[in-house]
Amino acid sequence: MLSRRAGADPEADDAAMQARIAYDTCPLCRSDNFTKIVDADCSQHPLYQPVIPPVMHWMACGDCGHVFTDGYFTDEAAAVIFSRVMEYQAVGWEMEKQRAIFSRIVERVSRHVADGVWLDIGFGNGSLLFTAAEYGFTPVGADLRQDNTQALIHAGIEGHCIDITKFDQQGRFSVISMADVLEHMPFPREGLAAAHRLLNDDGILFLSMPNADCPLWRNLNARNANPYWGELEHFHNFGRPRLYRFLEESGFRPVHYTISERYRVGMEIIARRVA
Repeated sequence: MLSRRAGADPEADDAAMQARIAYDTCPLCRSDNFTKIVDADCSQHPLYQPVIPPVMHWMACGDCGHVFTDGYFTDEAAAVIFSRVMEYQAVGWEMEKQRAIFSRIVERVSRHVADGVWLDIGFGNGSLLFTAAEYGFTPVGADLRQDNTQALIHAGIEGHCIDITKFDQQGRFSVISMADVLEHMPFPREGLAAAHRLLNDDGILFLSMPNADCPLWRNLNARNANPYWGELEHFHNFGRPRLYRFLEESGFRPVHYTISERYRVGMEIIARRVA
C-alpha cells in the first residue's frame, strides 16, 4: 500500500485540501458506505502545483465496490490543472505514429457503425479525430482546454471548449469516444447520461481507461509500483465487471473488449446505446 510522503506539513496539507470537494456518497451507487483503502503521493505528477493536495485518499464503496478519491477538484483548482498541457496532449503530437495506433481503434468501431458524426470528448492531441476523418466520419471535438480547442479548430475540425454534460446537440452523433476520460469526471454517471443523450439511436460509445480488476493491476500493487494511485487527474478506478454493470445501468450494452496498447493496464470497450 502506498503511504503519505515523508516530511509532509500537516498545516499545508489542510490548506491544500480546500482544493477538493468531498464526496458525501459513492459517485456511482450513491451509497454512504465507503472506507479509505489507499493513501498516495501525487506531488511528483508533472501537472502538480502546490494548490493541490499532495496526498490522494482512495475510497472503496462497501455496497457496489467502486473505488474513487475522497473528493473532486473545485473549479478554481481544476483551472490551475488545465492551465498546463502535457506534451502528448498537444494537438498534432506524433501525428504519424498516432495515426497507425488509432486506426486500429477506428477499424474496430467501424465494424459497428460505418459513418456519421464522431464526437471525441477530451480529444487531447486530436489523433483519434484525424484518423476517424480518414475513414469517412465527420469529426467533432470537445475539450476543457481552450488552447487545445483553438488548435483543433485551426486544424480544420469542429471544436468546442465545453463540459460534455452541458453540450446541447441531442441525437446528433453516431459515435462518441471517451478515451481515458470517464475516470477524470467527478460524476461519471452524468457523463454517461450526456453521451446517451447525444448519441443517435443505436449509436456507439467507445471507452478506454485503466483496468483495476486484472492480474497486472494486482501485480503492480504487490510491487508497490502502480502509477495510477498517484494519478493527479483521476477520480476513479474502474474494473471491467463494475464498468459493465455501470454501462448497462446507463443504457448501454457492451459489445467488444480488448486490451489497450496506448497505456499500461489499459482496457478498451465498445458499447451500443440500447435504451
